[in-house]
Amino acid sequence: PPAPPGAFASLKGRLTVPVNGSVAARYGTRRGQGPSWKGMFIKAPEGAEVRAAGPGRVVHADWLRGWGNVIIIDHGGEYLSIYGNNSALLKRAGDMVKAGDVIASAGNTGGNEESGLYFELRHRGQPFDPAGWVKF
Repeated sequence: PPAPPGAFASLKGRLTVPVNGSVAARYGTRRGQGPSWKGMFIKAPEGAEVRAAGPGRVVHADWLRGWGNVIIIDHGGEYLSIYGNNSALLKRAGDMVKAGDVIASAGNTGGNEESGLYFELRHRGQPFDPAGWVKF
């Protein structure tokens, strides 16, 4: 397993900011006339370093329709972090990462009008608000 049970949950409020930029869309806000955001969109320049929010194992690193180039990290305890819209992926499935490791470059591959990072946290498959977990 990527981490002992409870290890990721103990990091609540202390996770690494995934990219330097400004939060353009927050969890739960409406996407125009569509569904609400299930994560956050952080505006950042093309090529900005995207960092792992916490330690874990990369379980997906590839292009995914609607997400662009995406990395998914399993943090153990049924927690996942998802990083989408990247211009380049710097890790592969199976790679172990530490909090703060550079895993990708921000971009515009997911269909958003602006360059940046789509960031989502999930527990047991359900998205939840990352605002209380990461200091933005």
